Amino acid sequence: MIEKDRIFCFKLLKDYTSNNSLLKHALAVEACVRAYANKFGEDEEYWGNVALLHDFDYEKYPQEHPFKGAEILKSFNFSEDFIKSILSHADYTGIKRESLLQKVLFACDELAGFITAVSYVRPNKSLVEVEVKSVLKKLKDKAFAKNVNREDIINGAKELGIDLNEHINFCLEAMKSKKDLIGL
Repeated sequence: MIEKDRIFCFKLLKDYTSNNSLLKHALAVEACVRAYANKFGEDEEYWGNVALLHDFDYEKYPQEHPFKGAEILKSFNFSEDFIKSILSHADYTGIKRESLLQKVLFACDELAGFITAVSYVRPNKSLVEVEVKSVLKKLKDKAFAKNVNREDIINGAKELGIDLNEHINFCLEAMKSKKDLIGL
């Protein structure tokens, strides 16, 4: 099953993405989503690959993202569920988030990017130095990582029915456990 083949999915990501920041983002979101899959007793490979590929088309097709990615995935015979999960991570697609996977992907996407940004302003630019309180403090600073949608971070936790602090801690720990793979 192609959706469970991480080697294939990672190669597909690399075929469309050369920007190191975008690659780190994909790996960070993957770490968070896989951790949630494990927590909820779901398929880590499938969920992880959805996360890995959620933005794979962004570098080459920013104006058509994630619609162009959906077309590409269809050409490789990815399932409709896999594709719908990716489409649902962006509100502007009009795809409602119904499944737990869709809600987790949305909840982890902006937060993983924000945690990464927080790590870059730590003295050693390391995830190890990041704490929940520093993430919360930076969330209040509208000038910091101003392109990150804070409402998506807050609403993502709400959609999961998880306290924001708990969600931040969970994603932070998931990312720390994969810090070498992510490159942070």
